[in-house]
Amino acid sequence: MTLRVSIQPESFDVAAEIAALSARAGPGIGAVVTFSGLCRDEGGRLAALELEHYPGMAEGEVGRVLDAAAARWPIPAATVIHRHGLIRPGEGIVLVLTASAHRTAAFEAASFLMDYLKTRAPFWKREHLADGTVGGWVEATDHDEAAAGRW
Repeated sequence: MTLRVSIQPESFDVAAEIAALSARAGPGIGAVVTFSGLCRDEGGRLAALELEHYPGMAEGEVGRVLDAAAARWPIPAATVIHRHGLIRPGEGIVLVLTASAHRTAAFEAASFLMDYLKTRAPFWKREHLADGTVGGWVEATDHDEAAAGRW
């Protein structure tokens, strides 16, 4: 089993990450599920999101959740990449890849990981508005909390 976590300021190449995951997972996989989360412009209101984290702590926490997913579902390989810094609308924020012999395990593990990242991962998001002002810190929504509650 190979699990990879990267917390990084630079963007990611989805196709290259899928190829790397598939190579790590080996020939027994029949499914790779990919979730790529993008920064929205919120109807033109948002110029960027600023994401902060504590180096070391964030990687450790995301790694623990990856371990939990691997204990629950047969995923021989998974990748979580989460960006930090200033991210503009249309740019990738997060990439979750899971590989398994069957699609159900890959989908469920990816969904579990995203629900965790949206509600419990140690990242802080602040809005930078199109009018040049800096908005407040963004909290998880009730919808995000309800989704995480199913696990």
